[in-house]
Amino acid sequence: MRQLLALEKFLSRIVMGIGRAGAWIAIPLMVIILFDVITRRFLVLGSTKLQEGEWHLHAMLFLLCMGFVYLKGGHVRIDLMREGMSSRTRNWVELFGCLLFAIPYCLIVAWFSIDFVERSWHLNEASDSATGLPWRWAVKAFMPIGLFTLLLACIVVLLRRFIDLFGPPDFRRIVAEEEAQPEEKIDPVLPGQGR
Repeated sequence: MRQLLALEKFLSRIVMGIGRAGAWIAIPLMVIILFDVITRRFLVLGSTKLQEGEWHLHAMLFLLCMGFVYLKGGHVRIDLMREGMSSRTRNWVELFGCLLFAIPYCLIVAWFSIDFVERSWHLNEASDSATGLPWRWAVKAFMPIGLFTLLLACIVVLLRRFIDLFGPPDFRRIVAEEEAQPEEKIDPVLPGQGR
């Protein structure tokens, strides 16, 4: 069980790091959107490159932060069904949801997205617009990266649910603390280890 907890912590750090790095994309995205809105409104200028840059950055932001959001419990859930469930039942539902749906989905879509990016690379795919951005493959390359990050997040959640269901009370407490607090404040000592 100690190895599962160590693996969960290691994978969680990877997902959180990628999510935090991806979140920085929001800054250039906001700058581009503001610039585009201001130039369109007051200077009556428009740019296909700016508009395509916006959606490229939106895609990158979304794909890099999917796993982070899942680990932090920010994804959509069916609260109407969940509110009547016990904590143990919720853990079982999430465990089976990860095993039967989320992990296979991530694996299949990530596998096919690699071919998607590869074809785009070989074709040197660019915008359909003559004034659009080149290198469409570059933004498409974030799809397998984002799905791999989401896959890691699903594995982390699967390990957390497994520890919640079958682990000793000390480990269940550590998992509960991880989920309740921001990542920066977590530095739990595993049972049997000193500082």
